[in-house]
Amino acid sequence: MAKSFGSLVFTPVIKALQERYGSRRQYARLEQGADTPVRLGPDEVEFISDRDTFYMASVGATGWPYVQHRGGPKGFLKVLDEHTIAFADFSGNKQYVSTGNLMTDDRVAIILIDYPRQLRLKVLGHAQIFEGEQAKEWIEKVRDVGYKATIERVYVIRVEAFDWNCQQHIIPRFTEEEIGEALAPLEKRMQGLEDENKKLHDEVVRLKEAKR
Repeated sequence: MAKSFGSLVFTPVIKALQERYGSRRQYARLEQGADTPVRLGPDEVEFISDRDTFYMASVGATGWPYVQHRGGPKGFLKVLDEHTIAFADFSGNKQYVSTGNLMTDDRVAIILIDYPRQLRLKVLGHAQIFEGEQAKEWIEKVRDVGYKATIERVYVIRVEAFDWNCQQHIIPRFTEEEIGEALAPLEKRMQGLEDENKKLHDEVVRLKEAKR
């Protein structure tokens, strides 16, 4: 049976806090529709495909949560279908904390943030990890041609629930690429003005020389 985001994260203690501070009625809606299968729609697919980074939380055998940054080329987190996302685990510092955690508890939480538009998406799911021969088929699905990082394994996540989070307190930040795209029209205009100015300068010089 499918679960809603609220039904997975709102424990009795959390519900009591919501009731105390006046938000229970608002968040009760997140617990509705628990019998409806979770499907990533066009908005979620587009949002996920535009990200070049996200944060992933897992829980270890000691009971401590662990949050890890994941980055790569834009769209490295792939939407394989309306229930499944996956990404390549690139070679890194070789601590393997997230990998080890998910081998004992496959539950995972992901948060993706669009800083310029002040949007964030939270995803809950169950992760499978594929390595070696088992990973070959999956690697072809998540590989980004042109990105030369070594792929050690593939994470495949079955989405259990997701939620679009509130925009408050997200400070807009821009990548070098986003800044370049924003400045491109201005740079084009500046180049046009420089070209026009050079033509005027050359014409003034020509007229001065003609008067001699």
